[in-house]
Amino acid sequence: MLIFRQLIDSRSSTYTYLLGCASTRAAVLIDPVFEQARRDAALIEELDLSLLYTLETHVHADHVTGAWLAKQRMDSEILVAKASGATCADRLLEHGDRIEFGTRYLSVRSTPGHTNGCMTFVLDDESMAFTGDCLLIRGAGRTDFQEGDAATAYRSVHSQIFSLPATCLLYPGHDYRGLTVTSVAEERAFNPRLGGELSESDFKGYMDNLGLAHPKQMDVAVPANMRCGRPESAEALADEPDWAPLNYTFAGIWEIQPDWVEEHANDVTIVDVRETDEFDGPLGHIPGSINVPLCDLEARAPDLGDGKPVVTVCRAGGRSARGLQILKAAGIEQAANLAGGMLRWRAMQFPVDGGTD
Repeated sequence: MLIFRQLIDSRSSTYTYLLGCASTRAAVLIDPVFEQARRDAALIEELDLSLLYTLETHVHADHVTGAWLAKQRMDSEILVAKASGATCADRLLEHGDRIEFGTRYLSVRSTPGHTNGCMTFVLDDESMAFTGDCLLIRGAGRTDFQEGDAATAYRSVHSQIFSLPATCLLYPGHDYRGLTVTSVAEERAFNPRLGGELSESDFKGYMDNLGLAHPKQMDVAVPANMRCGRPESAEALADEPDWAPLNYTFAGIWEIQPDWVEEHANDVTIVDVRETDEFDGPLGHIPGSINVPLCDLEARAPDLGDGKPVVTVCRAGGRSARGLQILKAAGIEQAANLAGGMLRWRAMQFPVDGGTD
């Protein structure tokens, strides 16, 4: 029996997949995300699994992998494609390799085109395959950077993925519409870029004219992922805060989600670091929050140590991230940045004082 979970990082729309052997409890994690390392570790512990490996479908350009953090937490090994050029892995994978976890295993199929190091992982009974960005649900990964090549991608899909049984379920690396799974039969028939009678030249013409901007995190994510997600100033993260469910970003910032803050507003001190006119402006402010403009925060930091954890907030989360660093330097350890700032708070329709509709 297979233990299977599909997880999502909403910020990058990245899917992470946990597969475990029910009899031995051995597990693998495909495409972990740095900021979700605590979530993944908690789930693995709750399911009583032992993580053997983290697997990367490719070197990602839109998020930083959580492979290094998983290794620090759970002593798992990092597996990456040899063709990716990454030198940080414990094992470099090639086409035809087999990744065993307990009584189950994944077969490795090389599927370049989106990047040189793209791989598809196929479950032992060919009932499931994990395609990364090579094949998406009714789409395909772009081919205009990171050694991408449309003709190569077309051949990869047709020779290595469409050759699987029609009933094989396909799980992509991303989806931006909330779709979770497809099948070989569906994509053969309905994929508007690769299915039906569409030829290699049809696909190349489509992909060469997408006209998309490069991923916003590319300049950070690609170098970091060539290091398997290891920060340049690596920390073991031994002393993690336990006062709230926090996410640790690759930039070294502890973030907290708005829904937790809304439910526990009386248990924290909310410090809004925007200017006073913004605090009283159209976005309004969180009820009970204290307005301390960022330029004044260092001087006033000693007055904020009232024993409660501190949550910093601004318009979108940038200035308040800097505010968090100021508080940490002032000795306030129990502190976190409100993810997404007031923009996300308002988008989630939580209460505000002041502001406009």
